[in-house]
Parts: sequence; structure tokens; C-alpha cells
Amino acid sequence: MHPMLNTAVTAARKAGDIISRYSDRVDQLDIQEKEQSDFVSQVDKMAEAAIIDTIRYAYRDHSILAEESGRHLGDSVFEWVIDPLDGTTNYLYGIPQYAVSIALLREGKLYQSVVYDPAKGDLFTASRGQGAMLNNKRIRVSPRRSIDNALLVTGIPYKASQDMTLYLETLKVLVPDTAGIRRPGSAALDLAYVAAGRYDGFWEFGLNQWDIAAGVLLVQEAGGLIGDMLGGDTHLETGDIVAASPKVFRDMQKRIHPVIKKGMSPETV
Repeated sequence: MHPMLNTAVTAARKAGDIISRYSDRVDQLDIQEKEQSDFVSQVDKMAEAAIIDTIRYAYRDHSILAEESGRHLGDSVFEWVIDPLDGTTNYLYGIPQYAVSIALLREGKLYQSVVYDPAKGDLFTASRGQGAMLNNKRIRVSPRRSIDNALLVTGIPYKASQDMTLYLETLKVLVPDTAGIRRPGSAALDLAYVAAGRYDGFWEFGLNQWDIAAGVLLVQEAGGLIGDMLGGDTHLETGDIVAASPKVFRDMQKRIHPVIKKGMSPETV
């Protein structure tokens, strides 16, 4: 295992231990609402601190972008992108669908990633050019050849700034012919499950970089395709993302493109 990936795994497990320790006493936690339906708890902050301390011990000069504490400036080559608890709402409601997400970028390119599910003990890892693993076993995206009978996963907009109408239009065109749509509530795990072939495809609007960075590398290293809603490569910047096995990805894009272009101004089409 690459030394930097080993650091990420150590950090994720430390965060996972904190998350698990408090999972049966959530009612005792100090919980704040950052904005409507977007919560942060003591556990998020403690888990993030544990991750940052582990990274800083090994790589003192690296930059860090963390969900709760923001950007920690360092060198311009390496940047860690951290979500200490992706799926906080699930966690607070006792739903065991949440994860620790840690990615490392090298000169702006995804280099290492970990998505750790402390409730199930699943450890997803990927190194650039080295493939993706689940609990030290190689994983691949689904071999499905089309969207027919595909199982898709998504996230439903819940913030006032998000375009619910546009999302519903994409849902309307993607539902037909599939085996169904799931909305579990953790984008990091959704992407990890696509990488492992548990889902055939994923799409969502308006995510943050820390929600998806680690999952993006997992899907790519597992043989999947990633893009924005028009098949471009702005997904890490915009948070609008489609991820799937190659042939399902192409079918999803064919259905989504007309919806997105219809909603765009003539200057941007």
C-alpha cells in the first residue's frame, strides 16, 4: 500500500472509531444546523480533528480542505480533501448509511482515496493507476450493457439554492426501463457502491468537493466513467455529477443532455 494511502486509511479508521463510539448516544450530542436540513455534530468535528492530526503528523506541509474547518493552507503540490462524516443526517437518525471520505490530490489530480463505512466495516481504497479495492479485494464497476434494468442511485435536492425542477426532469427521463432508483443519503458511499458494481449508475446536483472526491477516484479506478451533466469534466468544481459503468454512463448522458440543454440559455448551449 502506498504510504500516503496508508496514512489516509489510518486517519479514516481513527475517525470511524469516534463515529462508532457515539452512534448509540446521539441524543447526548451537541447538534447544530448549518443551514436548513444540513447538520453538524460534535462527532463530525472530533472525527475531522482526528483525520487532520493524523495527516499533519505524517505530512506537516500538505494543504487540507475539510468540510467543517475549511481550508488549511500548505504546499501547492498535495491537498487532502476531507469529509469526516458523509451522511450526518442518517447518522443522527440511527440509519447505518454514512462514511468517512478522504481524498488526496497531487497537482490538482486525484491521487489516493479512501471511503470507510464504520457501521459495516467496509474499506474502499484506490490509488491512481493502481485500481480500486474493497477490503483488499479488487473491485470493478457493473458489466451492465445498457440502462435497461439498471439500478441507479441519486441524491434529492433539499437546499433552497438547488433547482428541484431540473432535478425532477432528469429523474423523469432516467426512471423508465431501469430496475429502480435508490436515495440512501451518502454520496461518498453511493460512488463507492458504483465502483463495487452494487449500483450501475449515480447522478446528483450541487455536491461539494469533499462529498465526491474520494468516490470519483474509486469509480475511475474500478473502470467506470465520471462526468458532469453534459459529459464534461467540471464535476469536482460544480458538484453536478454522473458516474456509472461505461455503457450505462453513455445511456444516462443521452437522456440527461436534452434536459440540461433545454434549461440553458442560448449563449451557454
